[in-house]
Amino acid sequence: MTNVSRHPASFKDPAGFIFEANGKIYRQVNKSYGDQYRHLMNSGLYDQLTSNNQLIPHTSVNENLTGDEEWLLTLLPEQLSFISYPYEWCFDQLKDAALHTLAVLRTSLDKGMILKDATPFNIQFINGKPLFIDTLSFDRYDETQPWVAYRQFCETFLFPLYLEHYLKIDCIKWLSNYIHGIPVDVTAKLLPWKSKWSLGVRLHVMLQNNMRRRKTSHSVQPVFSKQKLLNLITHLESIIRPLSSGYPPVSTWSNYYDETILGKEYLDRKEIILKKFLGTITYKSVLDLGANDGYFSRLLAKENKMVLAIDSDSRCINNLYQLVKREQLKNIVPLIIDFSNPSPAIGFSNTERSSFGQRAKADLVLALALIHHLVISKNIPLPDLAEQFAGMAPQLIIEFVPKEDEKVKQLLSGRTDIFNTYDVASFESHFSRYYAIQAKERIPGTNRILYCLVRK
Repeated sequence: MTNVSRHPASFKDPAGFIFEANGKIYRQVNKSYGDQYRHLMNSGLYDQLTSNNQLIPHTSVNENLTGDEEWLLTLLPEQLSFISYPYEWCFDQLKDAALHTLAVLRTSLDKGMILKDATPFNIQFINGKPLFIDTLSFDRYDETQPWVAYRQFCETFLFPLYLEHYLKIDCIKWLSNYIHGIPVDVTAKLLPWKSKWSLGVRLHVMLQNNMRRRKTSHSVQPVFSKQKLLNLITHLESIIRPLSSGYPPVSTWSNYYDETILGKEYLDRKEIILKKFLGTITYKSVLDLGANDGYFSRLLAKENKMVLAIDSDSRCINNLYQLVKREQLKNIVPLIIDFSNPSPAIGFSNTERSSFGQRAKADLVLALALIHHLVISKNIPLPDLAEQFAGMAPQLIIEFVPKEDEKVKQLLSGRTDIFNTYDVASFESHFSRYYAIQAKERIPGTNRILYCLVRK
């Protein structure tokens, strides 16, 4: 008998749901969605979107794996190795996801369909580009009706982009608190006065907020048409494209490797040792913790490894994402994640969106120039770090940065040194509880040591 597990986030749409069976992710199409699904496939919309790499492809499985009476068809979509959430994205990722959603909507209209929802949770970044993954989001288009997902698009895409653009602070992460989108009244209150000069802000924020407050049951319904919807799409695209983040030119860590000893010579020497270590282990996927500008993530991606590159610095991740796009690096997913405070499990029953730790599994963890920040800046004890790393991957390449290092001295300046057990002996003792030290080597010209560890 097939062991079926329905996905905890897939409960809102009567058209169908996501489930897992036999180690694979499937999507069930319910009878109520039969007409829409047939139109999606017969109109040529599915073929056009998948051939343009805009929609996730699938194969049909004529087997009721769930035993559900509402079953019509089972879809086996292209399997994704990792699912990210919008509150983990940088500014340009959310912007590209918004433009991609509008592009899918425009194409759908040409085939007599429309998107019934427009949330960034319908997007994943595959091969450095956004991909629409909700096959059941398409509905038959009625020209007399408004775009029902317009408000959702504004609250989950446009408003976070506007807030970050005008406030110059990291606002996209607020989507973890506003999981269904940032409400229009909140957005209107937070936007600065100068934003009111923007036509887009006046139309999509202020006007929408005023209509929300003044709405009555006797309000006159406007007349809709396909041309009006196309004009709306064009206008949204025109106001989103020029938006930019408020990230400073140089952030806390964006020039990390240019300071003190951390220049090109140091990187070259570390790269030589790293490549030596990598040649002794077998792996396909890598979690690069504290990836910074992605120097080593790019090295691994070019070796055809799947790399999840995370860093808490928004500027670093946005720069890396732009580089991934320019160089068409297909194997890197950059995400804004603070390792000391990663994305928790949230949503209904705290299962709708799983934690980063539940999703981020890899063959190898790379933790270069990171551990001293976790111990000294975040006060996380070495034993706790060793246990945490051991649960993430069977192999670990980690750089130990001792107190004699200039970077550690900077971290300790202006505070009491309470880290009496932060030394090589303690590091090796605690990590040896979970790992065997396969190799270690000091990086020439420094006191830093690179370790290659394999879980016992």
